Amino acid sequence: MMQEPSKEKKDFNHQLLDKVIHARIRFAALAYLLSVSEASFVELRDSINATDGNLSIHLRKLEAAGYVECMKSFESRKPLTSYRVTEKGRDAFLRHRQHVTMFCEDMTGLQMA
Repeated sequence: MMQEPSKEKKDFNHQLLDKVIHARIRFAALAYLLSVSEASFVELRDSINATDGNLSIHLRKLEAAGYVECMKSFESRKPLTSYRVTEKGRDAFLRHRQHVTMFCEDMTGLQMA
């Protein structure tokens, strides 16, 4: 039996999704950084299970978009790189989450068992 279409058509435009955030490693990195105030590169890498090279490339893309900021310092004479989410990154993540949630609402073809 077919359901009647809603009077208000939902927008499934893929361009609503933030292409910077939508990549798995960038999404995981932002989600982790939003759960802490700041994280070192090593902490972030280990928490999201990424390789050094892969994570550094994705963090550069997040930094170029203005979603994270990178802080470099020294701890016991060793270089330390830390990251935190910017206000722009927080807002972008919230918008992205709202759009993903909107895409997933009222899915009659998805039956929960």
